[in-house]
Amino acid sequence: GNIANNSGGPHCLKYGITASHVLGVEMVLADGSVIWSGDGSPAAPGYDLTGVITGSEGTVGIVTAAWLKLTRLPEALRVVLALFPDIAGASATVSQVIASGLLPAALEIMDRLAIKAVNEMYRLGLPASAGAALLIEVDGIEDGLDDMLNDVTAICWRNAAIDVRPARTLTEQNQVWAARKNAFGAMGRLAPTYYLVDTVVPRTRLPYTMEQVGRISREYDLPIANVFHAGDGNLHPIILFDRRDHGQNQRALEAATSVMHVSIEQGGVISGEHGIGVEKQNYMTLLFTTADLAAMAGLHQSFDPNDLFNPGKVFPRGKGCGELAALRKAGVSWAELK
Repeated sequence: GNIANNSGGPHCLKYGITASHVLGVEMVLADGSVIWSGDGSPAAPGYDLTGVITGSEGTVGIVTAAWLKLTRLPEALRVVLALFPDIAGASATVSQVIASGLLPAALEIMDRLAIKAVNEMYRLGLPASAGAALLIEVDGIEDGLDDMLNDVTAICWRNAAIDVRPARTLTEQNQVWAARKNAFGAMGRLAPTYYLVDTVVPRTRLPYTMEQVGRISREYDLPIANVFHAGDGNLHPIILFDRRDHGQNQRALEAATSVMHVSIEQGGVISGEHGIGVEKQNYMTLLFTTADLAAMAGLHQSFDPNDLFNPGKVFPRGKGCGELAALRKAGVSWAELK
């Protein structure tokens, strides 16, 4: 799944996405033959087949093995949790940290609703007045690490942070990370159903984009929690609703569509790490020209002329959203959004 979607994650800011670590793959082709792509050298001659395969969403072959680059664990790391009165301050901090030339291992944001959910589940004791939490991890050699953390912390204070809490022990660090990594599961304390949107925007556009996500929440009268990889601008708005309510189903789909449009308007794209699949295939025309899509389709056909591998995915086909089958059963279709 990671190779198919070229997934990222909390630490991709410093260490790169999946493609940064895949040196080659073993793959079964459409005729049943097996190939190995890549020789471990980024300067190898010929086409970069590994680059084509990584992120192809299973549409060009079946990956059966992978040759991965291993990264040594850092000598030391520090974790702090900075609290802000609103998500704008946390987002601005992310942009300014990167602009300053600092490179943390991770910059993760949770908004007020997410804080409420993880507080209830993990009893972190975070103040209800906090509008956003920014989880910051810096790592590297021991010498100089505290100086880097102090520089990052200073930027937090300049953006009106209300508190900056260092995780002083391994137990505290694990607790903070557990809250972040399990935040999606904690959403069950806020609503019976959620729709997770996956888009990317430039980091400099984070404050405005998050403001627009708030507007979309109000416009469609649905709470939207935000838990995302702020370091690389990968947004994950979580639209909270009750799928038993047809009206809420429809508004959730419309809200998701609006988030995608806003992301594109801000210079972003409609998927950061979860892929296109069938959910977003009819939005590909918002990003790519007919010539672009034809070139991609031609590449796909050279690998899979009979459309055997993960058929009906990625390219626009005018079909409904298979991933949201539960919503479709409730009587909602993408056609209603057009």
